Amino acid sequence: MPTPRPPLTAPALRRALIAGARRVIAGRDALNRINVFPVADGDTGSNLAYTLGSLLNGALSRRSRHIGELLRQVGDDAIDGARGNSGAILAQFLFGVAEYARAQPVLDAATLAAAVRHGAGNARAALAHPVEGTILSVINAFADALDEAARASADGDPRPGFAQALARARSALARTPSQMAVLQRAGVVDAGAQGFVDLLEGIAEFVDGGPRALRMRAAAAAANEACGHGHGEAVPAAHDAVDPLKRWCSECLLLGEGLPREALRDALEAIGADSLVLAGGAARMRVHGHVGAPQALFDVCARFGSVEGMKADDMLAQQRSIERAQALAVATDSAADLPEELAERYRIALVPVRVSVDGRDYLDKAGLSTAEFYRRMAAGGELPRTSQPPPGDFRRVFDFLLGHREQVLYVGLSRAVSGTLQAGEQAAARSDARRVRVFDTGNAAGGQALLAWRAAELAADGIAADAVLAELERLKPLTATWAMARDISHAVRGGRIPPWAGRLVRWTGLTPIARIRADGRLGVVGGVFARAGAPEAFAGYIARRTPRGQRWRAIVGHCDARADGERLLEALRRRLDLEQAFLVETGPALGAHAGRGALLASLQPVPGAV
Repeated sequence: MPTPRPPLTAPALRRALIAGARRVIAGRDALNRINVFPVADGDTGSNLAYTLGSLLNGALSRRSRHIGELLRQVGDDAIDGARGNSGAILAQFLFGVAEYARAQPVLDAATLAAAVRHGAGNARAALAHPVEGTILSVINAFADALDEAARASADGDPRPGFAQALARARSALARTPSQMAVLQRAGVVDAGAQGFVDLLEGIAEFVDGGPRALRMRAAAAAANEACGHGHGEAVPAAHDAVDPLKRWCSECLLLGEGLPREALRDALEAIGADSLVLAGGAARMRVHGHVGAPQALFDVCARFGSVEGMKADDMLAQQRSIERAQALAVATDSAADLPEELAERYRIALVPVRVSVDGRDYLDKAGLSTAEFYRRMAAGGELPRTSQPPPGDFRRVFDFLLGHREQVLYVGLSRAVSGTLQAGEQAAARSDARRVRVFDTGNAAGGQALLAWRAAELAADGIAADAVLAELERLKPLTATWAMARDISHAVRGGRIPPWAGRLVRWTGLTPIARIRADGRLGVVGGVFARAGAPEAFAGYIARRTPRGQRWRAIVGHCDARADGERLLEALRRRLDLEQAFLVETGPALGAHAGRGALLASLQPVPGAV
């Protein structure tokens, strides 16, 4: 009689989960390509990879002798790191498995089946409106098969039952197109469901092959290829799949005590949130929803607890981005005063900086509009502050773009004034350092935007990354940004200018002018004695220091001073040959320092004119 195999232990489970997570991460591009539900925004693979990556960098990076301890850490890390609809559902499944099994030193067939059943129930309960033909259906089929196998098991070994349950999950995956018309029309299986099967298959590889399965392998795409889509073929997306009134895929981590799931769900549905997933428990909950205004979701959550880890992705912009056929994607951060028209035309991805006003953190231009920022600044109270995006924000954008492009170029805020560029560099190294390039503009506001615009223009023309970078290096010293602060009281309050300088400006009537220098820092270079005619005087100052006989691109920014911005732009038009010019409201990255009423002007030679 063969010796019974022992029940599953913590070290074996850890290695099996590592194998499964790596398989999903390796196959994320294939998952992105078949992502058509709930929105065809092409990021399911990236979101699942990010979610499981948080486990690899957390609970699965440390040895554990106890099943319960390992699963508790896995559940917490999954909730903290969950991204996207499918990522949040998977996180809730893992959290539910951990919740049931946390007291178990080992997992036999019956315990594993019960834990998975509990996880499946939690995953379904996390959704406000569960839909069949998704990852939920496959999870449920997997749980049903484990239940049957556990009842038939004579020795408690979970391994045979797992193999049977994996076969059932594959069958459920193959049925997803018949359960949802959108999948049938696209000729694909559900991307989240495929990701869950990939996870199980990676685990099965370890069970069958031992440590050799820990090597990273690409996920099998048999189910998708059978439907007519291989790795290289993109699934066409229909714009009507994204509701333009609920275009923001918004998420946050909510911390508190006794978080009321039903009350929170009711409050979020009251603001019209769709695709709601509330993953987690009473102390920490990952909230996911599709809304028209991300801050509305964050504000509702703030009524119930402490909000952390905010993110908001524009699904309509993502969808349109993946439809453009080009090899190089361009990204920048929200310190760039990029006109919306250009961002839309060239599909430039934007990573928001963080803004803190009155003790609350916001996502620049996504969670907090520029106009609202200045309104709150005018109301007084605590001085607003800005901070760099965490590397995770950059990595999420980079990973999404790499799922659809050969390379990514991040055109970033000057290294000399912020750690934003370094955060982008860290994310690039974690994503794929060979495919993500980072360029220090040595600039900000309109100057940074001009360089991002030129990079995206070249990328749209099919120019290779090395040639784009060479053009940016050429344009960098030719791209100039000036700023004029009409009221420096805010800078004095913030300690950026000494009090004596503020008194001097008030006594003399001098309006100081600063320029971004060659070292990438903003420094005072002069001033004008003008009050009512300050915009015109500022334009004259710039024109006298700008080469003649040259055609220019210009971006004029204003800090809650549109009328003055219009006057500045018109005055520059009279003095310089502006071939293309835009007026924008300067964002918090400079507005928090320059204060309301400040004006900015950035110039760059027209391409081919030098």
